[in-house]
Amino acid sequence: MRARFGVPLGITAVGAACVAYAAGYEVRSFRLRRVEVPVLPRGMRPLRVLQVSDIHLVSGQNKKRRWLQSLAALRPDFVVNTGDNLSDPEAVPELLDALGPLMEFPGTYVFGSNDYYAPRLRNPGRYLVERFTGRHGANGNEPARNVPRNPWEDVRDGFDAAGWVGLSNTRGRLKLDDGTEIALTGLDDPHIKRDRYDEVAGGPEEDADLALAVVHAPYLRVLNAFTADRYPLILAGHTHGGQLCIPFYGALVTNCDLDTDRVKGLSTHHAGGHESYLHVSAGCGTNRFTPVRFACPPEATLLTLVPREA
Repeated sequence: MRARFGVPLGITAVGAACVAYAAGYEVRSFRLRRVEVPVLPRGMRPLRVLQVSDIHLVSGQNKKRRWLQSLAALRPDFVVNTGDNLSDPEAVPELLDALGPLMEFPGTYVFGSNDYYAPRLRNPGRYLVERFTGRHGANGNEPARNVPRNPWEDVRDGFDAAGWVGLSNTRGRLKLDDGTEIALTGLDDPHIKRDRYDEVAGGPEEDADLALAVVHAPYLRVLNAFTADRYPLILAGHTHGGQLCIPFYGALVTNCDLDTDRVKGLSTHHAGGHESYLHVSAGCGTNRFTPVRFACPPEATLLTLVPREA
């Protein structure tokens, strides 16, 4: 009898321990990723860029809120927020409080689907099914219909009041304290087909010291367009780094058509005979209905931009 039931009970115990770890510890084990990217003109001073993404804030997540506030001690030159700030329509005041110290620095932002729409209960296994059936393909999903909306306008107004530059299918500029000018080009969320690249096409503005491309979801059609237009660096989020990963193997899904090898961190992308650096943030939150992470801690990234080699 022991032999018959021992193995299933052991597997059950290991599974329960993994769930307890993923939901009780790792999902709150916030990390800072540090990355160096050689994209600046020769002779330009290094720039420190803090990227925050996929916060998915729920009211009462005080540890996450305090951790976000603490990132201001890094003293970045500017901040890039790549979307999905909310997972609770009541959390806007806490979100603006969490990001308040960072909004003392120059910054820019794009929105993701979870800024616009309230979260829904969804079986995580569907992400695997959608990957293997090609549901995430090159086009993303249709905009949600007949679902509750998040008060995204309040988030936008808070960011705008702090001087952060919104980049929903538009261009913008950041001017740093030392006079450095950053030309920015951004898209609304491709995951729900709100991106309109034709409205921003044409490549970087040449009179700026640096040009950046910003988008929430790193769909290939967007990466191809930015890269073909010769943007040196693209910043994105959305993937959660896979969220539930296999140790020593990595992510199983990206929730878009990006390959799993580039689900988080720094990589390169090639299109139109050109190459861009791509940084995908694993983000620091989860949908409120799937509050677990495994082998993929929540994170923000401090990117140090340095001059290109000769």
